[in-house]
Amino acid sequence: MLRARPLLLAGFALAVAVQLVAVYAPRAPSEGGVPYVDKVVHLTIFAAPALLGLLAGLPARWLLPVLVVHAPVSELLQALVLPHRDGGWDDALADLVGVGVGWWAARRGVRRSGARGSGWRATSTVGEPRSRER
Repeated sequence: MLRARPLLLAGFALAVAVQLVAVYAPRAPSEGGVPYVDKVVHLTIFAAPALLGLLAGLPARWLLPVLVVHAPVSELLQALVLPHRDGGWDDALADLVGVGVGWWAARRGVRRSGARGSGWRATSTVGEPRSRER
């Protein structure tokens, strides 16, 4: 797990960059097309940073609240600041569901990988190192 950390951190950084571009681009990356694809995109761009950040070992106690606050704030900024964008409560809800899905997937991933014995725990603070027992 520790050897994968640099890759997970790089993935986390990329996921955050994609999220910021998707959320704050002057125009929405995709308009029209398949129904509800927008909600899937919202869910995905919030699930990916949560999942990768937690698996990389970032503390859940600050990562998850930052993502939870960013969801409605980003929609508010889209509605008030970006002229060709509109924010919506349904998009914010999809964002929040994405954070939950990312947390859930990280928790399951840690549990299934057997990483508990390596000093990582699958609890609500998934991704945080626990003290080594001597």
